[in-house]
Amino acid sequence: MKKSIFFIALFFSFHTAESQVIMSLIFGDKLNSPNIEFGLEGGVNFSAISNLDSDYRRDFNLGFYFDFNLKNPSWMFNTGVIVKSTMGAKDIAVYSLNDEKLDAVFAEGSVKRNINYFNVPLMIKYKFDNNIYVKAGTQLGLLSTANDLFRQNYNGEDVEYKNNIRDKIHVVDAGLVIGAGYRIKTKYGMNVGLQYYYGLVPLLKGDDSPTQYNRSLYITAGLPIGKGKAGKRAAEKTAAEKKASEEGTSFPKN
Repeated sequence: MKKSIFFIALFFSFHTAESQVIMSLIFGDKLNSPNIEFGLEGGVNFSAISNLDSDYRRDFNLGFYFDFNLKNPSWMFNTGVIVKSTMGAKDIAVYSLNDEKLDAVFAEGSVKRNINYFNVPLMIKYKFDNNIYVKAGTQLGLLSTANDLFRQNYNGEDVEYKNNIRDKIHVVDAGLVIGAGYRIKTKYGMNVGLQYYYGLVPLLKGDDSPTQYNRSLYITAGLPIGKGKAGKRAAEKTAAEKKASEEGTSFPKN
């Protein structure tokens, strides 16, 4: 049952951030257990593209996470899906759109590159006794959309043009991730942290210029969903099993 719910939530998460939030709120308590923590995670990320004359861009990220306890309680396997995760850069030099009118309008403008991925981090996480944690691993990204937004103030009006560049970007992105954070001492816990993504897959297809890669710094807050209900349900089951054992009767495991 838990596996079915997980795949349903994962399916909807790969479509919209809104459906991810809804599914998490509905099934959060069923995805939590004594050895698994499930929750929502989001924040702000600062992204850049290496070997490109540009500036970093800022955007918001949103997704869900899983912490799977390993044999040692200090060690965990951390994964999930960052459903909304826009990378790219801003203040890129204007290039030709192969249209004389558009080139004339945006000649003195700037370009902001927006690249949207569904990112899946796969990390090992270690938590110290003081609730500080560190984590490291890899991250895989599946391209959703990519465009260059041309901007210019033309004849006193702000003008924009969106150029679709998805066919020029590699569909799969991958790289290394390191991070650290703190587990706030509340009843069910809240995580605040940061992690840095170092892309290893070239961004552009067949580009003759210096190879470009994604870079992104994430500042996030994570909140367990339904952990209280899951804990209460586990406690009730344990109490029922104990009572059944004392009375000499069997109690179904499922």
